[in-house]
Amino acid sequence: MATVDLTTETFEAAVRDGITLVDWWAGWCGPCRMFAPVFQSASEQHPDITFGKVDTEAQRPLAAAAQIRSIPTLMAFRDGILVYARPGAVAPPTLEQIIQAVRDLDMDDVRRQIAEQTPARSA
Repeated sequence: MATVDLTTETFEAAVRDGITLVDWWAGWCGPCRMFAPVFQSASEQHPDITFGKVDTEAQRPLAAAAQIRSIPTLMAFRDGILVYARPGAVAPPTLEQIIQAVRDLDMDDVRRQIAEQTPARSA
């Protein structure tokens, strides 16, 4: 599967279901250009995962909302939940480890942990 360009309008729908990896990048960024073929290759090896790219120059409000401070930044979402976010380009073996870790997550446990961290609201 090819990578897809994500925008403010398409971002939430893209990360809502399944696994989505997001590469936050800019054209002037050397490490971003180095990571792009690694990300593209992984997208072809994992057709069941959505690989999205956000151009931080073209999508400044989205980058600001995601609190992107350094690029490239890689984020992983599973079922709409952000489960990984780190700046920096990663090598192919590291990206494969991240993908496998996201696949192996027990999402019921993740949701339980989130619920425990969220303060109860009084009626």
